[in-house]
Amino acid sequence: MVKKINWDALGIATSVLCAIHCALLPLFLTSLPLLGINIIHNAVFEGAMIVAAFLIGSNALYHGYKKHHGKKMPLVLFAVGMLFLVAKQVWHTAELWLLLPAVVCILCAHIINYRIEHRR
Repeated sequence: MVKKINWDALGIATSVLCAIHCALLPLFLTSLPLLGINIIHNAVFEGAMIVAAFLIGSNALYHGYKKHHGKKMPLVLFAVGMLFLVAKQVWHTAELWLLLPAVVCILCAHIINYRIEHRR
């Protein structure tokens, strides 16, 4: 039996993990730099998280758009959220102010997409 991947659920989970990483990890792992480990502001790790969020999210939202509902709102919200994430990497002084709307937009995009797909 072949199991289908629920891309929206995976996108929501990825967004939540990203939010946890960005918001809570600095609070709990402030001692990592003392051990020579720097995940918190590691540009490669941050970039990989953004790429993963983009690949999973765009796949989920495109699938919902193309096969189920044809609504552009989730795509627009996701694009805005991704722009905020990229902007967060450029303007580090406004990191928190850019991160919060990014997470909200991306999560809302997945939730709206999921609700539209399962409305029947």
